[in-house]
Amino acid sequence: MNKNDKLQLTKDKLITATIKLMEETDDPLLVTSREIAAEADCRPAMINYCFGSREELIYCVFEKLYTDYLKSPEFTAIINSDISPKEVLKQLHFLVSGFLIDNYKFTKALTGFVLFKRNLSREAFSYQYVLRHYNGRKNEEECKVIAYELSTMMQLIIYRKDDFEKTFGIDLNNKDELRKLIDLRVDLLLGE
Repeated sequence: MNKNDKLQLTKDKLITATIKLMEETDDPLLVTSREIAAEADCRPAMINYCFGSREELIYCVFEKLYTDYLKSPEFTAIINSDISPKEVLKQLHFLVSGFLIDNYKFTKALTGFVLFKRNLSREAFSYQYVLRHYNGRKNEEECKVIAYELSTMMQLIIYRKDDFEKTFGIDLNNKDELRKLIDLRVDLLLGE
């Protein structure tokens, strides 16, 4: 087996171990590099060598799940519909928020990484629809900031969903309440 094949085998073992441990844990913040490496039967240093960090490894696993989810017929139907960009944003954010709630262990494990360390240029999810909504009334930089705020604030709200319910009485596990919150946030940022 050549070096590249061995490296790919190690990456695959680390990904499989991460999935297993994330599924089994009650607290994803306690899934350590040492545990992942032990489950994958390799040295902990291989996590940094293969992925850069424990967070990057967990994000890689999450990104695979998320990318597969984005290929769902629901997403395709919304993107290909002729509804307004603002309505597209509402519907897409509702689906993505639901995905983050349904995969809360990953949300909890990754929110700090995504908000504080991930490359900001990867925040393109909402931008094209914000740009279309404003149709020249705001410049590109303003639209990027609005799109970034839409995504990052929702991630933070979902991360703190239990506190959010206690403080504001909004249960994000309830799809109707989640939809109302997203509609409110999009309306506040993009105007009624």
